[in-house]
Amino acid sequence: MRILGIDPGLADIGWGVVDFQSQRFQPVSYGVVRTKPSEDLQTRIMEVVSAISGIAGQYKVDCAAMEEIFFTGHSKTSAMNVSKVIGAVLCELGRMGVPCRLFSPVQIKSSITGYGQAEKKQVQEMAKIILGLKEIPRPDHAADALSAAICLGHFGATEARIGG
Repeated sequence: MRILGIDPGLADIGWGVVDFQSQRFQPVSYGVVRTKPSEDLQTRIMEVVSAISGIAGQYKVDCAAMEEIFFTGHSKTSAMNVSKVIGAVLCELGRMGVPCRLFSPVQIKSSITGYGQAEKKQVQEMAKIILGLKEIPRPDHAADALSAAICLGHFGATEARIGG
């Protein structure tokens, strides 16, 4: 199964593609989509959707995982804009026939480290180990996207074992 992981945002959107076969993960590719703050919101969202659509098509992904927005109340405008990006990406992946599952940060941390309150560095280090990489993927948004993909692999495998 080929999984696309997405760390949503408006300025920097992390993405990572992994293969998951026989309980093993293999990194395929990862990176970041960047939009310019000087562009209007609609243009930026269209750029994100176009890039994610292209990545999903290029790597022929079977499914996708995206981190749910984590909102602390500091920036309502930022949270609203990221929510718009998430909705647009979900719509495009649905149009492409690529099922996408959303995971909370706690679910991703638990899946990767076994501890839902793990620090970001711990999650990144475990993603590096799970994927057999020599270094933590950079930038951070790409590492977060790979972690979302790993999370989907873990959840999917567990659900398959228990008949979910």
